[in-house]
Amino acid sequence: MSKIAEVKAMVEAGKAKLVPGLVQEALDAGNAAGDILEGMIESMGVVGDKFSSGELFVPEMLMAAKAMSKGVEVLKPHLTGDSAKSLGTCVIGTVAGDLHDIGKNLVAMMLESVGFTIVDLGVDVSAEKFVNAAKDNANVKLVACSGLLTTTMPAMKETVNLLKSSGLSGVKVIVGGAPVSQEMADMIGADGFAADAGGAAVKAKELVSA
Repeated sequence: MSKIAEVKAMVEAGKAKLVPGLVQEALDAGNAAGDILEGMIESMGVVGDKFSSGELFVPEMLMAAKAMSKGVEVLKPHLTGDSAKSLGTCVIGTVAGDLHDIGKNLVAMMLESVGFTIVDLGVDVSAEKFVNAAKDNANVKLVACSGLLTTTMPAMKETVNLLKSSGLSGVKVIVGGAPVSQEMADMIGADGFAADAGGAAVKAKELVSA
């Protein structure tokens, strides 16, 4: 079993205490930091798929995300100036009227791990606050809006509308959350939709590279 395969297995199993040591061993064995990161992202993709299909639940998903973030901490010094280029800043938050943050936190962690600088606005974020944060922070390429309640979907629509009409250029909007679908994302004018944290990282990279 290669060192990267070991790292992947432990991320998937949510072994946050073991991952940093294994990541260091993988680096010492001559593996590129970018390849190790790619392996961990793949693991989170598997975890995301299992979560979507009901094989895993939120606690396991959070444990895997924590394990990955511990691994990323070891990699960070090796990634700067390496193959990992910054993808820009992402402003993320849960829309007005919604206080759920587990999904948002997972997505923030995944986006940070693939190269975004994260500005996390927290929960119950007004449309204006999203727009102001996109204007006030440097190099914002993406705004990610999360919502878990059906009742907050109008707030998500309002946020997307305001972002689109605010004159911000080069900023893409991605949406997600249990009641959100691709159809709804299209309807409210979002640039992208992701069903889970792993998908969000892939879609976000696509959006800002397009």
